[in-house]
Amino acid sequence: MKMTWKNQSKKNPNKRPISQFQDLPFDPTEDSTFPKDKLPKNEEISNVNGHDDDNDTIKLVDSFQQQGNKLAEEGKYREALGKWESALLLMPDRAILHEQKAQILLELEETWKALQAATRATELEPSWGEAWVTLGRAQLNYGEPDSAIESLDRALAIKPDSAEARNDRQAALHHIQRRKQLQTSGLSMNQNRFSVVDKTEST
Repeated sequence: MKMTWKNQSKKNPNKRPISQFQDLPFDPTEDSTFPKDKLPKNEEISNVNGHDDDNDTIKLVDSFQQQGNKLAEEGKYREALGKWESALLLMPDRAILHEQKAQILLELEETWKALQAATRATELEPSWGEAWVTLGRAQLNYGEPDSAIESLDRALAIKPDSAEARNDRQAALHHIQRRKQLQTSGLSMNQNRFSVVDKTEST
């Protein structure tokens, strides 16, 4: 079961995401900056003590991030990742960049890397609900629906009205129910598929 955020390029209209990913920082209908109401707390950097080097670093990181956002809007995912990686070299504790990386990596079907990036985002900002939603999606893509439910429950504890988290949790529950059905029948997905073919051929 493929679970990724909505692909803006719509390369495959039959590829159905588990939920609508709205208000992304690189949504072409929005400003390229991350919505203020979704910024992690430590993203509002202050008290730089007037050091020019610190100010220059922050400006450079912001520039890389915005460039990456624009490239992601245009569907240039690899190039966007390059910009965000450059920003993370300068400021590795910026949770939003790890979360953005995870979304793009899911789109590129690099699920393990997406899982690592999303995990890092939640480590840096454990009170950021959207990061837990992204982690849940990565876990579901990686075939860990039980872990996905735990992450989505964390998201709902932080933001109880999150429709995305509720929808994704329902998808994870469906996956678990399907797995239980297969285990009860004693068949794997492939075995079940082959048994249908055998029955058809025998009639």
